[in-house]
Amino acid sequence: MNAIVKVNCLKHFYPDKTKVHLCGLEFLVNPSDRVVVLGPNGSGKTTLISHILGLLKAVDGTVEVMGMDPYKNFEKIRKNIGVVFQNVDEQIIGPTVYDDIAFTMRNDKVDKGEIDKRVKEIASLLKIEDILNKVPHYLSGGQKKKVALAGAIVNSPKILVMDEPFDSLDVTSKSDILSLLNKINKEFGITLIITTHDLNIVSEVADKIYLISDGKIISGEGPKELLSNIELFEKVGLEAPLLSKLFNKLRKKGIDVEIPVDIKDAEEQLLKIIN
Repeated sequence: MNAIVKVNCLKHFYPDKTKVHLCGLEFLVNPSDRVVVLGPNGSGKTTLISHILGLLKAVDGTVEVMGMDPYKNFEKIRKNIGVVFQNVDEQIIGPTVYDDIAFTMRNDKVDKGEIDKRVKEIASLLKIEDILNKVPHYLSGGQKKKVALAGAIVNSPKILVMDEPFDSLDVTSKSDILSLLNKINKEFGITLIITTHDLNIVSEVADKIYLISDGKIISGEGPKELLSNIELFEKVGLEAPLLSKLFNKLRKKGIDVEIPVDIKDAEEQLLKIIN
């Protein structure tokens, strides 16, 4: 399978002379993959995302999206990429939710009837039909994320990029966004690239996890392999997921368990021990 995104030994200089050099493993994303990028603050996650979106030009290295340089082919690439930034307040610009979702289509001179059809379909999918006429400014954090997500996927992109989508969300909103991301990935085959520092949810939304530290992409494994490596998280300055830490302690006490991928896995293992 040909990768839809390739990044290898990326180097970039910011105007303030800050240098970001991401080398190590090649960053590869295949069509319909769910990929999560982990790393401490300042590790280069946002730089990586910005180059994939074509917002920054690499000084050195390879950046390819759909076989093209995203910076040189910005317009072509962006038509196939939906994006939800960490601060959605800066992204939502429509006077109403309906207007915000319809914004790009109106700019592209899409027929009014088609716009109305697509807006209502995406609102139904995300269960936000009841707020289409609301002013976005007064919505909750979870509702704003859904509005930004609706605008990002209304044109059926091949790739959806989300920067810290679970930041500042309550438990219910976080669960809703997780379910929606998995739904659009499964039903529409949209490739997901997500940055997050929330290690406790990555197994629910990742087929592959890339770990970035000190300018190196040091891991590109599946959730089970990566979450079992407690020492690696400590090495790069990230706190391992609570379940991983708990089961690691149980193993050190001689209890025959494996590091679980998720709550269900943990529950099944504990029930076997109890019974």
